[in-house]
Amino acid sequence: MTDTERAIRIGGAAGYWGDSQFAPRQLVMQGDVDYLVFDYLAEVTMSILVRARAKSDDLGYARDFVELVMKPLLPEIKARGIRVIANAGGVNVQACARALAKAAEETGIELSIGTVEGDDLLGRMDDLRTKDIKGMFDGADLPAELASANAYFGAFPIAAALDAGADVVITGRCVDSAVTLGPLVHEFGWGPEDYDKLASGTIAGHIIECGAQATGGNFTDWQDVAADWSDMGYPIAVCRADGSFDVTKPQNTGGLVSRLTVGEQVLYEIGNPAAYIVPDVVCDLTNLEIAETGDNVVTVTGIKGRPPTPTFKVSSTYRDGYRATANTVITGFDAVKKARRFAEALLERTRRLFGEHNWGDYRATAVNVIGAETLWGGNARVGADDVREVNLRIDVRHDAREALELFSKETTGVSLSMTTGRCSGGAAGRPKITPVVAQFAFLIDKADAPAEVRVDGKAIDLPALNIGTPDTLPEVAAPDAPDGVATAEVPLIALAVARSGDKGNDANVGVIARKPEYLPWIRAALTPENVAGWFAHNVEGEVRRYDLPGLKALNFYLTQSLGGGGTSSMHLDTQAKTYGQQILAMPIPVPAEIAAEVEAHG
Repeated sequence: MTDTERAIRIGGAAGYWGDSQFAPRQLVMQGDVDYLVFDYLAEVTMSILVRARAKSDDLGYARDFVELVMKPLLPEIKARGIRVIANAGGVNVQACARALAKAAEETGIELSIGTVEGDDLLGRMDDLRTKDIKGMFDGADLPAELASANAYFGAFPIAAALDAGADVVITGRCVDSAVTLGPLVHEFGWGPEDYDKLASGTIAGHIIECGAQATGGNFTDWQDVAADWSDMGYPIAVCRADGSFDVTKPQNTGGLVSRLTVGEQVLYEIGNPAAYIVPDVVCDLTNLEIAETGDNVVTVTGIKGRPPTPTFKVSSTYRDGYRATANTVITGFDAVKKARRFAEALLERTRRLFGEHNWGDYRATAVNVIGAETLWGGNARVGADDVREVNLRIDVRHDAREALELFSKETTGVSLSMTTGRCSGGAAGRPKITPVVAQFAFLIDKADAPAEVRVDGKAIDLPALNIGTPDTLPEVAAPDAPDGVATAEVPLIALAVARSGDKGNDANVGVIARKPEYLPWIRAALTPENVAGWFAHNVEGEVRRYDLPGLKALNFYLTQSLGGGGTSSMHLDTQAKTYGQQILAMPIPVPAEIAAEVEAHG
């Protein structure tokens, strides 16, 4: 079989630390995969691992990878010749490798383990501070003391470990799609200037990196897949040497692989689709197309690549005070009014007590009455607050732990002196006080963060890194204006599907037209100004709109919309997971014939 005929099957087995252990077992036993890849390291996850590493030198990695996935599956993985790549190393790659080696020894299996390190820059921050580092989103100064600092590495160090014979490659922080691109570089010998192929491999990785989100999980048309939720199929990228690839799932499993399910995942957590930046290449998705070419099979084409940037993104964290969350269920007459007044009174009382101790005010507070469409802001429906049962959530932040200990005591201390119809709405006991680990992202020159690759402890030489000289972004032609007269109005969900996600303190919302003829009407209604107005309860910056004519889609980038993002946000939705549902309620003016068509189809 020639390289042009050969296809490599890569199964996406985890989209975050805590993803179902059902996924890797299904892919190993039913997926006929060559590679099993795991993406564990969301930005929030890194802050959790940092705290774990502070407790013990044997912690700081995704322990599920070793204990719940690899140890029980090692005999099958070895027998089937499957190779594994995971960024499970977190902030302690060597501890993860030691634990896996021990598990293999206990199972009686010989395993060659590769590691990729060098992303951890915390010990080099004194040197890096001399380079006048600024925040990549807001230009802010580097915090005085960091808890972690990890560069996002690319695929070539992973490929080098595979070239040297590693059965399993464990990395620290790398870009999510690198765990898929690395095997393709290794298998097909792609070089650092094969930009179109690198871009295609990157997007294959981007599609499968979030597990079942590409196969019907979190799908707008949830009714199409709900019957299969208990047996969801997990994604497989079938990749070829020329960069072309299909997306599918194991046979006889639940879920759905279609233009819309995969398209939603393409748009997940991206910014400018003409410049989706990863360490190895700048990907251009504007002409990406998805064709349904078989039963639960789609073929993805039209991806272009350009030279990479000369920098790595670094995600660092720092301690930023403390937070606590109180949850209370309030029921009966005037439930919403009682809940809001209870929150006001509790905060008034604790502020007064803070003053007596000279602790100062809260840094921030957030009151959310869940059940009264609190996520919708000014778009909440009339009568949404006319309910008889709500969950009141009060989030508070303060620099002094003692202040939040007082808040925690008072949340139960007022049980007999405030509202009626109240009962516990969360874990038993008082609200827990936790440190806030905030994120600070910045860029550094690639030369300042060399990767270190070892296989079974032996250092492996790496090829020269492509520093990159970015070129000019292409112009993207806007679609034609609508042809006709709008005389009716339908909700966006009748015309499109949507998926949303977070990018630090920013968010994105991708919208895909169900039919090409709907796109001009969608675009005419979803101006950046209208979308900014719809999300006025969250957006503090600007809204940018990008066209993806190949996918018949739009991507909206909402800056400063998450209250700091991740663990530091006081928003109820800290990661913009609900924004896609919210935009789908926007009214879209359309001609009468389109309104009649979508109404006829339910």
